[in-house]
Amino acid sequence: MEELKTILTEAFGESSDSEGEEQRQLLHTHCAENRVNGKALSGSVYGESHSWERISEINGLWLCKDFLSPDQQSNLLSSIQLEGWFAEPSSNQAMRFGDLPGWAVELSSSIHEVILFGNYVAELENCGKSKEACIFPQDLLWREPLFDQLIVNMYRPGEGICPHVDLMRFEDGIAIVSLESSCVMHFSQVENETCRAQDPPQRVPVLLTPGCLILMWGEARYLWKHEINRGPGFQICEGQEIDQKRRMSATLRKLCSTD
Repeated sequence: MEELKTILTEAFGESSDSEGEEQRQLLHTHCAENRVNGKALSGSVYGESHSWERISEINGLWLCKDFLSPDQQSNLLSSIQLEGWFAEPSSNQAMRFGDLPGWAVELSSSIHEVILFGNYVAELENCGKSKEACIFPQDLLWREPLFDQLIVNMYRPGEGICPHVDLMRFEDGIAIVSLESSCVMHFSQVENETCRAQDPPQRVPVLLTPGCLILMWGEARYLWKHEINRGPGFQICEGQEIDQKRRMSATLRKLCSTD
C-alpha cells in the first residue's frame, strides 16, 4: 500500500495523527459517495473515475467499462499498429514473452494503478471480509512482474474465439483490454462431477465495449470457459444484434515459474 500512501500524501500533504484521521474519514466519505448501485468508483485521486462492476454470477470476474478514454484507445491502437504485427493480411495474432513492449508495460502499470485504488475503496466498504468481493487479490496484485506475457489478437467481422480455459502454464489473474468493436463474451461452467452433462449449461453474457478492462481470477479463471461467437444471431445485447466490425484485444498474463 506504499504507492497509495504516496499518492494520498501528494494529494493531502503531510499530517499529524488527528489530521491523518480526518483525511482518512474524508477519503472514506468521498469513496462512499462514489459508490452507485453496488459499483465501486475508483481512481478519482488519479484525476479520473473508473467504475468497477462485479459480475455477480461468477466469483473473480470484474469489469471496468471506462478503463481507457477514446484518446487512450486511439494511442494504444497506434502503438500496436507501429509494431507491424498485422502488416500481412493473413496475420491476426502476436505474442510476446518476458520483456514486453514499452506501451504494454505502461498498460500493465495502468491496470495495477486502477486495481490498487479500487481494492482500497473495497476495503473501506468492508469488502475485505470476502476475498471474492475484492477486485484482485493482493498476492496477485503485488507479484513481480504483474504480467510478463502479452497476446494481441485482431478479429475481423464474424471471427471470434471458441470456448476455452486459458492454459495452465499461466498463473492466476488475467487481464483483457477490448478495443474497437463491441462484443458479447459468454462464460460457461467447466463440466465436472457437480455439473452434470445432462444439465443445461449456465451461460453468462458480458458486454465488452471499446476501452473496457475485464479481469479473471480464481473461479472465473479456472472453472469457467469464455468464448466470443460473432456468428449471426449470437451477438445480441438488450434484444438488438451488435453490428460487428474489426475488434482488437490485448491480453496480459503471468507465466508460471519453472523453478
